[in-house]
Amino acid sequence: VQLVESGGGLVQAGGSLRLSCAASGSTFSINFMGWYRQAPGKQRELVAFITRSGGSSNYTDSVKGRFTISRDDAKNTMYLLIDMLRPEDTAVYYCYVRTIGGGSWGQGIQVTVSS
Repeated sequence: VQLVESGGGLVQAGGSLRLSCAASGSTFSINFMGWYRQAPGKQRELVAFITRSGGSSNYTDSVKGRFTISRDDAKNTMYLLIDMLRPEDTAVYYCYVRTIGGGSWGQGIQVTVSS
């Protein structure tokens, strides 16, 4: 599966962004989809995920109530809507999917939040 991300950029604190992750290839076998982020000097962390089968989602505590993960199966695209952005949300965001054959990462997209 190949992943292409879009939608990042520079935004002021309190603003919003929507990240997109378009998948191609063997998308029928995807069983897990999620968004990670990596801030400078920090480890990559899982911020949200959504299961393919049940459509349930989960979020790390620091983003609950501000981030919304969703998917559009007809477009093979996953989204991350980020509201009420904070400077500490500044990071490179990566989408990730898992199939029966293994995992795939997007190229990463920069989100920078100015105070």
